[in-house]
Amino acid sequence: MAGGLIGKGTANGKQYPGKLTFRVFVTCMVAAFGGLIFGYDLGISGGVTSMDPFLKKFFPDVYAKEMNMKPSDNQYCRFDSQILTLFTSSLYLAALVASLCASSITRIFGRRLTMLSGGILFLAGAGFNAFAQKVWMLIVGRMLLGFGIGCANQSVPIYVSEVAPYKYRGALNMMFQLAITIGIFVANVLNYFFAKMKNGEGWRYSLGFAAVPAVMIIIGAIFLPDSPSSLIERGKDEKAKQELIKIRGTSDVDEEFKDLVEASQSSMAVKHPWATLLKRHYRPQLVMAIAIPFFQQLTGMNVITFYAPVLFRTIGFGSNASLMSSMITGGFNALATFVSIFTVDKVGRRKLFLEGGAQMFICQIVITAAIASKFGVDGNPGMLPIWYAFFVVGFICIYVMGFAWSWGPLGWLVPSEIFPLEVRSAAQSINVSVNMIFTFAIAQVFTSMLCHMKFGLFIFFACFVLVMSGFIYKFLPETKGVPIEEMSVVWQNHSYWKKFVKSASEEANAKVDNSC
Repeated sequence: MAGGLIGKGTANGKQYPGKLTFRVFVTCMVAAFGGLIFGYDLGISGGVTSMDPFLKKFFPDVYAKEMNMKPSDNQYCRFDSQILTLFTSSLYLAALVASLCASSITRIFGRRLTMLSGGILFLAGAGFNAFAQKVWMLIVGRMLLGFGIGCANQSVPIYVSEVAPYKYRGALNMMFQLAITIGIFVANVLNYFFAKMKNGEGWRYSLGFAAVPAVMIIIGAIFLPDSPSSLIERGKDEKAKQELIKIRGTSDVDEEFKDLVEASQSSMAVKHPWATLLKRHYRPQLVMAIAIPFFQQLTGMNVITFYAPVLFRTIGFGSNASLMSSMITGGFNALATFVSIFTVDKVGRRKLFLEGGAQMFICQIVITAAIASKFGVDGNPGMLPIWYAFFVVGFICIYVMGFAWSWGPLGWLVPSEIFPLEVRSAAQSINVSVNMIFTFAIAQVFTSMLCHMKFGLFIFFACFVLVMSGFIYKFLPETKGVPIEEMSVVWQNHSYWKKFVKSASEEANAKVDNSC
């Protein structure tokens, strides 16, 4: 299969033969189904927590507060409940634990088994939630979903980066983010229609349909081939070479295979990857594994994703109107991801990061001004005109698009492609863990932050967007078109990181000097 609309990168250094084969395309697409389970949950939780029958059954205090609220009351505190937010956030605490455990599974048994485990756990969680009768069943179900997401997010980005040809790695890896956005959009659509069910049981169907993406990743993981890197890591060199020939569409793979074997041998020499990652030589990768997911969560996007219906109801939308608005923003999120897929290997990672940051910052300032002008600090907006609703939703959509072609997909792509094999599983676990820690924190405290910070909440996130854009400008080198085995070169040539990372020749000279 030719490159088509997916742009080729320009390699820095080695250029391995091979093309974008149909086998690779399908393999990466199936692997990216892991993103569906993450995206579906991101989209489903906020919609369910805005459904009155769900609130009445599991969170009667919140429901009573909602029913008794007057237009003159403080709308900012409408959904302020730590138990309610625990329903959403408990998943990400479980995902944190799972991602740490999944590191060893991924390294020892391969990426496919981790994906399969994630699908099975997610399926069990969907069942618990769909048939829940008590709050504890909801929480247990959410934790099982979290274990599944932790496994999928730890293994899928690594798998896709290892299988994809370096010239198309960015676009193919972004299928994971595309699957996340599709999952969010599908969840929003289902929430909208299930909320209209007369029997008040629509929330069960919303939660239960999580079984569909779970089954998809289970089936996909069963039939996926192992990545060549994973096979070599487990001593199956001949099988790895045959698989490399299949996915590259050429028998001229000797150079790439040789580099993969050398990387694996270096990896096997590392007995304690967690401790190794702390060494000075890996300082750039460690910083990026922590900083990128940290900043990704502090863009404020997950506030929109988790609580879009809650947020829209807070600023004056009705129940169905809030679900419709979140469905619209979810659609823009999915469509905008295609922009990143078609441009990331042409314009590069840094430009998309910086453009998206500027776009999100401007939108957050405008949204802050719009909410402040109507709600003030007392949270009493009076009557809201229709044009106001269109204005707010419009700028939220522009904000969502900025995230969808920058920090959304790149937050998963860049960390997955910069880690050397010897610390790849450990570093990816840190990446996912940091992501889940701050996803949990934002999900848990959002309604309280909205209650106390009011419209200042969006200024809070806007300030972080400025800081993280400066971080990318100063510290992130361009990784477009660089083979994953040659990624160390970008750090050696970087104006800041080169003092931490020595080239092979410098290390050899240092050893000679020490021996003398």
